[in-house]
Amino acid sequence: MSLGLGVAHLAAPDTVRRISGVDDSATSRTVVPLVGVRELVHAAGLLTSPRKGVWAWTRVMGDAMDLTSLGMAIAHRGGRRRRRLIAVTGAIAGITALDLLTAVRATRVQGNGTARKGGPMDLTATTTIRKPASEVYAFWRDLENLPTFMAHLEQVRGTGDRMSHWVAAAPFGRDVEWDAEIIEETPAEKIAWRSTGDADVPNAGTVRFVPAPDGMSTEVYVSLVYDIPGGSVGKAVAKYFGEEPHQQLDDDLRRLKQVLETGEVVRSDGAPWGKRARKEFPQRPAQPLSDVELEKGADA
Repeated sequence: MSLGLGVAHLAAPDTVRRISGVDDSATSRTVVPLVGVRELVHAAGLLTSPRKGVWAWTRVMGDAMDLTSLGMAIAHRGGRRRRRLIAVTGAIAGITALDLLTAVRATRVQGNGTARKGGPMDLTATTTIRKPASEVYAFWRDLENLPTFMAHLEQVRGTGDRMSHWVAAAPFGRDVEWDAEIIEETPAEKIAWRSTGDADVPNAGTVRFVPAPDGMSTEVYVSLVYDIPGGSVGKAVAKYFGEEPHQQLDDDLRRLKQVLETGEVVRSDGAPWGKRARKEFPQRPAQPLSDVELEKGADA
């Protein structure tokens, strides 16, 4: 349908305008081809992308835009053109219903398949800390220290020499838990771990501690691989709420640097409460808080 509509809008825009009942104006001569391009983009995504559900929802959004535009046109037309617009609007409403049904079904199919667990996500980040590698390693190796700088970790509890239990905050107030084991360790140089059993969030990670060229600092390199709950949908939701995983890891290492160098997480005057995930606001360049943010911070 997207392919056919796109070709029609680009190959015969005058016919499309006449059938639709819109004016032969400069605006309509611009908008009709643009709608055609949009439909061809939808068609390309639906035909080539494995994420059919995402592209089906883009069609639903396009339909909503078309219905809004047609509604505005109907309000300013009369006679035969108004009747044509009403007929076209009815047809678009039917297409919208079909697109909505398709999008919901595609999302359900993905939810019952591999997307339910999500695809693996690779994250990397680095920072330089003005402390010797042995000290940075020792702080990280005591896994119960991790929640002091990893904002979404609620608790890490040692359950054995190389075993631990992790609890983390997830979107919508959920908690996720898993057990992990250290699979490789070189004192003052490297720690590697992975989740075990039926983890809520299957994951693995490696952190390396490399002496910096100045002879006094340590370069910390972190690599994580994990599945976000809800797959691509979970990732989109997390990003929408300001919890994009790459930014999370960068923020975590910034806090690690602050904890080891100053003994505490330093907050700017513009964001004195830090991360919203722990009733705090995300780190950001110093700037005044809005009245709403100030009110929330005071309540917290």
